[in-house]
Amino acid sequence: MTVNTSEDSRYVIWLDIDNTLYSANSKISQAMGTRIHAYFVNLGWADEEASELHHKYYTQYGLALRGLVRHHQVDPLDFDRKCDGSLPLEDMIKPNPELRKLLEDIDRTKARVWGLTNAYKNHAYRVLKILGIEDLLEGVIFCDYSEPNFSCKPETQFFNNAMQTAGITDPSKCFFIDDSRGNVEAAWRLGWGRCVHFCERGMEVTEGGKLKEISISPDLPGEIKVVTHLEELRTVWADVFKN
Repeated sequence: MTVNTSEDSRYVIWLDIDNTLYSANSKISQAMGTRIHAYFVNLGWADEEASELHHKYYTQYGLALRGLVRHHQVDPLDFDRKCDGSLPLEDMIKPNPELRKLLEDIDRTKARVWGLTNAYKNHAYRVLKILGIEDLLEGVIFCDYSEPNFSCKPETQFFNNAMQTAGITDPSKCFFIDDSRGNVEAAWRLGWGRCVHFCERGMEVTEGGKLKEISISPDLPGEIKVVTHLEELRTVWADVFKN
């Protein structure tokens, strides 16, 4: 991806993709969790050990694959083919006209829109295409599985690389929404100005191979806003939407 060399004065809106641009009720996280667990097992771990390691790496690195690559020399592209690439996404999510209208209503004289995902590019663009919004994003920052030492959210390097690629130097001009509290807090600590935790309270999601009910943590920093529906961004980020 080409790095911009000139500064753009507009804000940059960073959109997480999985479990943010589509609802957790799609059960994609559960299907992914099953595939990742099977991948661990196929590497030789027993069920219980595979579950523990899956959760450990997800918690430690924000992405189970990050631990597999770092400690077990797993080929990330093989992982991607067998896990993300095998998901029947077309049966799980559909085009979303409401989401498309939301993104169309962002004032592009004030803000640019990018994707920011821990997935590889194949999965990211596949999701965006199915949702019917791929043409509304200026670009996507993804985990580059072709690089042996790729970075991911919530690592500082990943956020810094994103800003460099988008050609923005002022973190306060970054708007960010993600379903992961850890990712949102990491961006907030780096000075990203308008951070939002997407939290579909009461729904179930699989994280690190473990099923949990989504709830709001009471001790989020006050500057981080919480929304349960993407339409709430029209209020939270009202200044970048068309009047």
